[in-house]
Amino acid sequence: MAGFLQLLRENRNYRYTWLGQVVSETGDHFNNVAVFSLAVRHSNSGVVVAGVLLSRAISAILAGPFAGVLLDRMDRKRIMIISDLVRAAVALGFILAADASSSTLLYVLSAMLMAASPFFTSGRAAILPAIASKEELHTANSLTQTTQWSTLTLGALLGGASVMQFGHQWAFFLNAISFLFSAWCISRLRVPGGTFQAQRKAITEADVARPWQEYADGLRYMRSVPLIAGIAVINLGWATGGGAAQILFSLFGENVFHRGASGIGTIWGCAGIGLLIGGFIAHRIGPRLSFTAYKRAVMVCYLVHGSAYVVFSQVSSFGWALVFIAISRGAVAVSSVLNVSHLLRLLPDEYRGRVFSTLETITWGMMLISMTIAGVASQSYSPRLIGAVSGVVSSLTAFYWLGLNMAGRLPEPAR
Repeated sequence: MAGFLQLLRENRNYRYTWLGQVVSETGDHFNNVAVFSLAVRHSNSGVVVAGVLLSRAISAILAGPFAGVLLDRMDRKRIMIISDLVRAAVALGFILAADASSSTLLYVLSAMLMAASPFFTSGRAAILPAIASKEELHTANSLTQTTQWSTLTLGALLGGASVMQFGHQWAFFLNAISFLFSAWCISRLRVPGGTFQAQRKAITEADVARPWQEYADGLRYMRSVPLIAGIAVINLGWATGGGAAQILFSLFGENVFHRGASGIGTIWGCAGIGLLIGGFIAHRIGPRLSFTAYKRAVMVCYLVHGSAYVVFSQVSSFGWALVFIAISRGAVAVSSVLNVSHLLRLLPDEYRGRVFSTLETITWGMMLISMTIAGVASQSYSPRLIGAVSGVVSSLTAFYWLGLNMAGRLPEPAR
């Protein structure tokens, strides 16, 4: 905790980035709870929830490659501000969806909101080495991810309560205001030279005309570094169950435990508490782990994650369900912080936008498949059965990572 406070006190750029993150991501989860509550109300099943999540996933997959190329070509700060302003306008549009009799607006606006998101989230990851020194980088990454999960806890709990008390429109309005505040915070960032544009070779007319070729060049770079390729694979492994979880949290809150929007918010909130605890653990142990110990820790994390998720899906007590979802997400958090810290130290500036956007894109791609299967399955099978299968599938990621390591396909890369 002392390292986090010192970073916020001494690093002006990171402090503004962090303040914007706290407010905008808390607003995000007000939106999530409100949208998922409306979605379940429209169908009383996972169909509309799946539709909303699929619309988000598809738009993220389509926007991700474009975001990566632009972030490596242009001023990342400007792109992030534009992303925030677009998302603020879309968030206001959700107010119209609150009283709509159909789910069409939920699908359209969810897709628009997520299409703008990779330009900001991948940009924030890409600028981190520019606003934090080498000594601060692990602490900055740990605090960024820990804050992300803290706002999940705060936003989900407050969002569920506010929707129940004041209605859906209030949550959507606050979400829009949060994006405007984030845009203001990012506008306050300053670096020598005045630009956050990547340091890279000059872009030719051929490069401008062939963005997909430039994106493919980023993919070739990722394949050339075994650790990056391995991290991409375990992102896919997590998403096989993580996509289903997006639907199941709503179903468990509404239909299994019969607690309405408040139940959805509580489950998301306790998942956030687990992520928060995992983030603190990773921050403490990360600098002390050798590369061999890091690889071992990732394997253990995915075993714990999948096993705890299976237990969450089967217990009859709401309290115990909250405990095990927190354990599951805590394990994911430890792995995530350790992985991203290695990436930030490893990636050249000219590839950061494409690598982070690609990781986000492939994760959403697998989540799309997982959500589709879970949404269809929710019409014939119980949420408990779907949850158990999702947990088992996620656990298999640990064995794939172990296989790569035993085969010598995860060597320590040069920094």
